[in-house]
Amino acid sequence: MARILIVEDEAKIARFVELELTHEGYEVDKAEDGRTGVEMALGNAYDLILLDVLLPQLNGMEVLRRVRRESDVPVIMLTARDAVMDKVAGLDAGADDYITKPFAIEELLARIRVALKRREATDMHEEHAQPEPDHHVLTIDRVSLDVERHEVKVDQDPIELTNREFEVLKALMENRNVVMTRDKLVQLACGYDFVGETNIIDVYIRHLRSKIDDAYNFKFITTVRGVGYVIRKD
Repeated sequence: MARILIVEDEAKIARFVELELTHEGYEVDKAEDGRTGVEMALGNAYDLILLDVLLPQLNGMEVLRRVRRESDVPVIMLTARDAVMDKVAGLDAGADDYITKPFAIEELLARIRVALKRREATDMHEEHAQPEPDHHVLTIDRVSLDVERHEVKVDQDPIELTNREFEVLKALMENRNVVMTRDKLVQLACGYDFVGETNIIDVYIRHLRSKIDDAYNFKFITTVRGVGYVIRKD
Protein backbone atom coordinates (compact mmCIF):
# COMPACT_ATOMS: atom_id res chain seq x y z
CA MET A 1 0.00 0.00 0.00
CA ALA A 2 1.10 3.57 -0.67
CA ARG A 3 3.18 5.54 1.83
CA ILE A 4 1.94 9.07 2.58
CA LEU A 5 3.57 11.99 4.40
CA ILE A 6 1.33 14.51 6.21
CA VAL A 7 2.96 17.91 6.77
CA GLU A 8 0.52 19.70 9.08
CA ASP A 9 1.09 21.73 12.24
CA GLU A 10 -2.47 21.46 13.57
CA ALA A 11 -2.20 18.31 15.68
CA LYS A 12 -5.92 17.48 15.69
CA ILE A 13 -6.21 17.68 11.91
CA ALA A 14 -3.01 15.70 11.38
CA ARG A 15 -4.14 12.98 13.79
CA PHE A 16 -7.62 12.78 12.27
CA VAL A 17 -6.24 12.44 8.73
CA GLU A 18 -3.62 9.94 9.93
CA LEU A 19 -6.30 7.71 11.49
CA GLU A 20 -8.47 7.82 8.37
CA LEU A 21 -5.58 7.03 6.04
CA THR A 22 -4.36 4.22 8.28
CA HIS A 23 -7.88 2.80 8.30
CA GLU A 24 -7.78 2.83 4.48
CA GLY A 25 -4.56 0.81 4.57
CA TYR A 26 -2.02 3.55 3.84
CA GLU A 27 1.30 3.80 5.67
CA VAL A 28 1.50 7.27 7.22
CA ASP A 29 4.26 9.55 8.57
CA LYS A 30 3.78 13.06 9.96
CA ALA A 31 5.79 16.29 10.18
CA GLU A 32 4.72 19.29 12.24
CA ASP A 33 6.77 22.02 10.55
CA GLY A 34 8.05 22.87 7.10
CA ARG A 35 11.72 22.23 7.71
CA THR A 36 11.07 18.74 9.06
CA GLY A 37 8.67 18.16 6.19
CA VAL A 38 11.38 18.88 3.61
CA GLU A 39 13.87 16.61 5.36
CA MET A 40 11.40 13.73 5.57
CA ALA A 41 10.11 14.21 2.02
CA LEU A 42 13.59 14.11 0.51
CA GLY A 43 14.98 11.49 2.87
CA ASN A 44 12.28 8.86 2.33
CA ALA A 45 10.39 7.28 -0.55
CA TYR A 46 6.81 8.57 -0.35
CA ASP A 47 4.05 7.94 -2.86
CA LEU A 48 2.19 11.15 -1.96
CA ILE A 49 2.50 14.20 0.30
CA LEU A 50 -0.34 16.11 1.98
CA LEU A 51 1.08 19.57 2.55
CA ASP A 52 -0.42 22.42 4.57
CA VAL A 53 0.30 25.95 3.33
CA LEU A 54 0.59 27.76 6.67
CA LEU A 55 3.44 26.03 8.49
CA PRO A 56 6.07 27.14 11.04
CA GLN A 57 9.74 27.50 10.03
CA LEU A 58 9.06 27.07 6.30
CA ASN A 59 5.67 27.71 4.70
CA GLY A 60 4.09 25.14 2.45
CA MET A 61 4.96 26.95 -0.79
CA GLU A 62 8.66 26.96 0.09
CA VAL A 63 8.49 23.31 1.14
CA LEU A 64 6.93 22.49 -2.23
CA ARG A 65 9.60 24.41 -4.16
CA ARG A 66 12.41 22.60 -2.33
CA VAL A 67 10.81 19.19 -2.81
CA ARG A 68 10.23 19.86 -6.52
CA ARG A 69 13.94 20.52 -7.07
CA GLU A 70 14.62 16.84 -6.39
CA SER A 71 11.34 14.92 -6.55
CA ASP A 72 8.15 14.68 -8.59
CA VAL A 73 6.18 12.93 -5.83
CA PRO A 74 2.47 13.88 -6.02
CA VAL A 75 1.58 16.72 -3.65
CA ILE A 76 -1.89 17.76 -2.51
CA MET A 77 -1.99 21.15 -0.80
CA LEU A 78 -4.15 21.56 2.32
CA THR A 79 -5.09 25.20 2.73
CA ALA A 80 -7.48 27.45 4.62
CA ARG A 81 -7.18 29.95 1.79
CA ASP A 82 -9.71 29.78 -1.04
CA ALA A 83 -8.56 32.69 -3.23
CA VAL A 84 -7.96 31.71 -6.85
CA MET A 85 -4.50 33.32 -6.87
CA ASP A 86 -3.41 31.17 -3.91
CA LYS A 87 -4.50 28.05 -5.76
CA VAL A 88 -2.76 29.19 -8.95
CA ALA A 89 0.43 29.81 -6.97
CA GLY A 90 0.31 26.29 -5.53
CA LEU A 91 -0.34 24.62 -8.87
CA ASP A 92 2.35 26.67 -10.59
CA ALA A 93 4.84 25.77 -7.85
CA GLY A 94 4.28 22.11 -8.67
CA ALA A 95 1.29 20.94 -6.61
CA ASP A 96 -0.85 18.25 -8.22
CA ASP A 97 -4.06 19.28 -6.47
CA TYR A 98 -5.38 21.33 -3.57
CA ILE A 99 -8.23 21.04 -1.09
CA THR A 100 -9.58 23.85 1.08
CA LYS A 101 -10.17 23.45 4.81
CA PRO A 102 -12.54 22.45 6.22
CA PHE A 103 -12.85 19.44 3.92
CA ALA A 104 -14.82 16.21 3.93
CA ILE A 105 -12.54 13.22 4.48
CA GLU A 106 -14.32 11.38 1.66
CA GLU A 107 -13.30 14.11 -0.79
CA LEU A 108 -9.70 14.02 0.43
CA LEU A 109 -9.56 10.24 0.07
CA ALA A 110 -10.97 10.51 -3.46
CA ARG A 111 -8.35 13.07 -4.45
CA ILE A 112 -5.60 10.91 -3.01
CA ARG A 113 -6.79 7.93 -5.06
CA VAL A 114 -6.88 10.06 -8.22
CA ALA A 115 -3.37 11.44 -7.62
CA LEU A 116 -1.94 7.97 -6.98
CA LYS A 117 -3.62 6.53 -10.10
CA ARG A 118 -2.34 9.44 -12.19
CA ARG A 119 1.20 8.85 -10.91
CA GLU A 120 0.95 5.14 -11.65
CA ALA A 121 -0.29 5.84 -15.18
CA THR A 122 2.52 8.37 -15.75
CA ASP A 123 5.15 5.90 -14.58
CA MET A 124 3.79 3.21 -16.92
CA HIS A 125 3.71 5.62 -19.85
CA GLU A 126 7.31 6.74 -19.28
CA GLU A 127 8.43 3.14 -18.98
CA HIS A 128 7.01 2.23 -22.39
CA ALA A 129 7.44 5.57 -24.17
CA GLN A 130 9.45 5.64 -27.38
CA PRO A 131 11.82 8.56 -28.06
CA GLU A 132 10.48 11.21 -30.44
CA PRO A 133 12.55 11.43 -33.62
CA ASP A 134 11.79 15.13 -34.24
CA HIS A 135 10.66 18.13 -32.25
CA HIS A 136 6.99 18.98 -32.50
CA VAL A 137 6.86 22.75 -33.00
CA LEU A 138 3.61 24.70 -33.26
CA THR A 139 3.89 28.05 -35.06
CA ILE A 140 1.10 30.63 -35.32
CA ASP A 141 1.79 34.18 -36.44
CA ARG A 142 4.80 35.39 -34.41
CA VAL A 143 4.55 32.69 -31.74
CA SER A 144 6.27 29.28 -31.79
CA LEU A 145 5.86 26.53 -29.18
CA ASP A 146 8.22 23.57 -29.00
CA VAL A 147 6.31 20.74 -27.31
CA GLU A 148 9.27 18.49 -26.51
CA ARG A 149 11.63 21.23 -25.38
CA HIS A 150 8.87 23.04 -23.50
CA GLU A 151 9.92 26.35 -25.09
CA VAL A 152 7.88 29.31 -26.31
CA LYS A 153 9.24 32.14 -28.45
CA VAL A 154 7.78 35.35 -29.83
CA ASP A 155 9.79 36.80 -32.72
CA GLN A 156 12.52 34.33 -31.65
CA ASP A 157 12.59 35.86 -28.17
CA PRO A 158 12.23 33.16 -25.47
CA ILE A 159 9.20 33.63 -23.18
CA GLU A 160 9.21 32.33 -19.61
CA LEU A 161 5.98 30.44 -18.84
CA THR A 162 4.91 28.29 -15.92
CA ASN A 163 3.92 24.70 -16.65
CA ARG A 164 0.19 25.51 -16.50
CA GLU A 165 0.55 28.61 -18.69
CA PHE A 166 2.46 26.50 -21.22
CA GLU A 167 -0.27 23.83 -21.25
CA VAL A 168 -3.06 26.42 -21.71
CA LEU A 169 -1.19 28.05 -24.60
CA LYS A 170 -0.43 24.66 -26.14
CA ALA A 171 -4.14 23.70 -25.99
CA LEU A 172 -5.15 26.94 -27.69
CA MET A 173 -2.46 26.66 -30.39
CA GLU A 174 -3.26 23.02 -31.12
CA ASN A 175 -6.91 24.03 -31.59
CA ARG A 176 -6.47 27.25 -33.55
CA ASN A 177 -9.77 28.81 -34.71
CA VAL A 178 -11.69 26.54 -32.31
CA VAL A 179 -13.31 28.28 -29.35
CA MET A 180 -12.14 26.47 -26.23
CA THR A 181 -14.38 26.57 -23.17
CA ARG A 182 -12.91 27.03 -19.71
CA ASP A 183 -13.96 23.46 -18.86
CA LYS A 184 -12.08 22.09 -21.86
CA LEU A 185 -8.98 24.16 -21.14
CA VAL A 186 -8.96 22.99 -17.53
CA GLN A 187 -9.16 19.36 -18.71
CA LEU A 188 -6.32 19.79 -21.21
CA ALA A 189 -4.07 21.94 -19.02
CA CYS A 190 -4.70 20.44 -15.57
CA GLY A 191 -5.93 16.91 -16.33
CA TYR A 192 -9.36 15.38 -16.92
CA ASP A 193 -9.72 14.53 -13.22
CA PHE A 194 -8.95 18.07 -11.99
CA VAL A 195 -11.72 19.21 -9.66
CA GLY A 196 -10.83 22.87 -9.02
CA GLU A 197 -12.74 25.91 -10.28
CA THR A 198 -12.63 26.66 -14.02
CA ASN A 199 -12.11 30.40 -13.41
CA ILE A 200 -8.50 29.55 -12.69
CA ILE A 201 -8.13 29.56 -16.51
CA ASP A 202 -8.90 33.31 -16.57
CA VAL A 203 -5.82 33.91 -14.42
CA TYR A 204 -3.60 31.92 -16.78
CA ILE A 205 -5.02 33.78 -19.79
CA ARG A 206 -4.26 37.11 -18.10
CA HIS A 207 -0.67 36.00 -17.53
CA LEU A 208 -0.29 34.82 -21.14
CA ARG A 209 -1.67 38.09 -22.53
CA SER A 210 0.72 40.06 -20.34
CA LYS A 211 3.70 38.06 -21.62
CA ILE A 212 2.66 37.85 -25.30
CA ASP A 213 -0.14 40.18 -26.44
CA ASP A 214 0.79 43.17 -24.28
CA ALA A 215 4.55 42.72 -24.33
CA TYR A 216 4.70 42.46 -28.15
CA ASN A 217 1.74 44.70 -28.96
CA PHE A 218 -0.40 42.35 -31.04
CA LYS A 219 -3.66 40.50 -30.46
CA PHE A 220 -3.07 36.77 -30.11
CA ILE A 221 -5.67 35.36 -27.70
CA THR A 222 -9.31 36.36 -28.22
CA THR A 223 -12.07 36.19 -25.62
CA VAL A 224 -15.43 34.82 -26.73
CA ARG A 225 -17.72 36.26 -24.10
CA GLY A 226 -19.74 33.69 -22.22
CA VAL A 227 -17.94 30.80 -23.92
CA GLY A 228 -14.15 30.79 -23.58
CA TYR A 229 -11.02 31.64 -25.58
CA VAL A 230 -9.62 31.17 -29.08
CA ILE A 231 -6.61 31.94 -31.24
CA ARG A 232 -8.06 33.13 -34.55
CA LYS A 233 -5.42 32.87 -37.25
CA ASP A 234 -5.54 31.74 -40.88
